[in-house]
Amino acid sequence: MRHINKVYKFGGASVKDAGAVRNLLHILENEDCSDLLLVISAMGKTTNAIEKALKDFRDNDGHLEINALESLMDYHEKIMLDLFDGNSQHPVFESVANMFLDLYDNLQATGYGYDYQYDQTVSFGEMLSTTIISAFLNDNGIKNRLLDAREYIITDHNFRSANVDFDESRLRVEKLNENHDGTMLIAQGFIAASSKPEVTTTLGREGSDYTAAIFANLLDVKEMSVWKDVDGVRNADPKRFPKTEKIKHLTYSEATELTFYGATVLHPKTMKPLQNKNIPLKVRCFLDSKLEPTVIDGSEEFINYVPSFIVKDNQVLVTIRPRDYSFMNEQNLGILFGMLNELNIHANMIQTSALNLSICFDENAHKLNALIASVEQSFEVRYNAGLQLFTVRHYKEGVENEFIKEKKVFVEQRSRSTVQIVLG
Repeated sequence: MRHINKVYKFGGASVKDAGAVRNLLHILENEDCSDLLLVISAMGKTTNAIEKALKDFRDNDGHLEINALESLMDYHEKIMLDLFDGNSQHPVFESVANMFLDLYDNLQATGYGYDYQYDQTVSFGEMLSTTIISAFLNDNGIKNRLLDAREYIITDHNFRSANVDFDESRLRVEKLNENHDGTMLIAQGFIAASSKPEVTTTLGREGSDYTAAIFANLLDVKEMSVWKDVDGVRNADPKRFPKTEKIKHLTYSEATELTFYGATVLHPKTMKPLQNKNIPLKVRCFLDSKLEPTVIDGSEEFINYVPSFIVKDNQVLVTIRPRDYSFMNEQNLGILFGMLNELNIHANMIQTSALNLSICFDENAHKLNALIASVEQSFEVRYNAGLQLFTVRHYKEGVENEFIKEKKVFVEQRSRSTVQIVLG
């Protein structure tokens, strides 16, 4: 009996245009696809475009014409015309046109809360990309079956960052191995669905890596690969730093630390489902599939890591102090951490003193205002926005100096292996 043994994930950059999709075809032509499940993101910057459209529709109470989506429709049509040799009578054109009509209807429904409407609309990006790519691959010799990830990945109703119900999802995903006939499967990343009621949810921005890891875990595959436009995991973003080094081997724990601090090569939740089943992860280059990947696994051997540099922009530093001048003790910390959890605020750095709690997190005006409103009766709140959080893993004394020179240091924090500095 055949089983699915590999999960490959391709992000938006790897399917951003017709040339990129043909490159995907070329990669698959050189792979054994009979035991493969493919997870694909929205094409290029589609998610950003739908987010902008959602803002425009909500700002206008839903009263915009469908031509507000014209550039997004043109973008996908151009890709399809190229892939299908100008044949606009191909059935995929009608499927995509109907999706845009459904997207338009969802954008007009501005009476719902933002997070709910966000998930119902942004999810169309993945549905569009997988519909187009599945049809193209089928026409070019890579036979596949297109799945709807929302029928398999089941979550709660925490819109925009839903929590996966692994028990229910397992019951559904395991069925994919039943009567598997060697046909490659394609599913969407990022999107899922709740039950009772059944509505679309998403797993968090850039969550397609996590989707692939969930499928990998529930299918007990032998390996997972994430295909990127770099040759593996590097110790810094090449777009920010003139000299970077490839990290050939990482443990699950080290990869988790890097993603927690903001390394964008993988989604922070990716490691847990893989580590739980000891499934190795390869970070491979879609520009040259012959390059050696970075391998992430459960190795216990000592790895002598080079310093890794991570920069997070658009940070806000909030300092909270009790109005009655009481200590920032366990009771006050419990209250404040409970509030962070309730408001779904992820702290990128935390520092405490006798009277103050300082928290650095991603700028979000709605969450910041909600936090201030929730605590201001008992606590004084001060904040600075537009900051950077600079993190160095496995630092050596002085390696941070070049980056922080001529910048104002708001907070600095050091541990045995990590230094974090909030800069203005």
